[in-house]
Amino acid sequence: MRLDKRVKAAISTIGDDAWTPIEYTDAVYDEPTQTWVSRAEVAEIDFTAFTSGKKAEQVTGRLVVRRIPDLNPCGKHGQATLFDTWRFHAFFTTTSTVHADTVSADKTHRGHAIIEQVHADLKNSALAHLPSGKFAANAAWLVLAVVAFNLTRAAATLTGPELAKATTATVRRTVITVPARVASSARRMTLHLPAAWHWETAWTELFTRACGPPPAPTT
Repeated sequence: MRLDKRVKAAISTIGDDAWTPIEYTDAVYDEPTQTWVSRAEVAEIDFTAFTSGKKAEQVTGRLVVRRIPDLNPCGKHGQATLFDTWRFHAFFTTTSTVHADTVSADKTHRGHAIIEQVHADLKNSALAHLPSGKFAANAAWLVLAVVAFNLTRAAATLTGPELAKATTATVRRTVITVPARVASSARRMTLHLPAAWHWETAWTELFTRACGPPPAPTT
C-alpha cells in the first residue's frame, strides 16, 4: 500500500512491543541503499480500506507492516543516529489470522516480491523484444527466454555464492561473454583466458562442474 497519511497514522499507533523479528531465508535487495537486507520486523493492525467510497464499498481487514532498519549512509563516517530509524512497507489483506498469522502473511507477500524480481529480470533481457505481432512467435520466444533464463541461473549458481543472486545481465557479462582466445596446436584446442581476471575462480568452477576437471598436463 502507498504510505499516505492514513496508513502512516495507522502505523504510528503500533506499539514497540507488537513487532515480531523475522529472518528471511532469502535476503531482499534494497534499491535505495543498494544492499541486501535479511533482518526485519513485522506487525499488524486492524484497518479499513476504501474509506473514501460508499459504506458498502469499504473493506475491513488487516494492515500488515514490515519495517527494516533505515541504514544511515553517514554512519560509517562516525555520524551514527541517536536512535534506530525504520522504513515501513505495508500491505492490506482480508485473510483471516486462522489461515495466516502476521509472519506467514508477510512471507507470502515477500514471495510475490521475489517472483516480481524474476519478471523484471526477464523483461530486461529476452522479453524486451516482445511482442512480435504473431501469437505463435511470441509463445515460442517466451519458452526460449525462460529456458535460457533457467540455464543462466543454474550456471550462476554453480559458480559459487558470489553470483548466486546476480541478474542474468551480470552473469552474461562476467562468465558468459568472456574475452578469451581460442588457439589450436598439435590437434588440441586451448582456451586462453585473461590474466589476473577477477572471475577466473567462478568461471573455472563452472567449467569443472559442467565439463569435469581439465586433464592433467602431460610431460
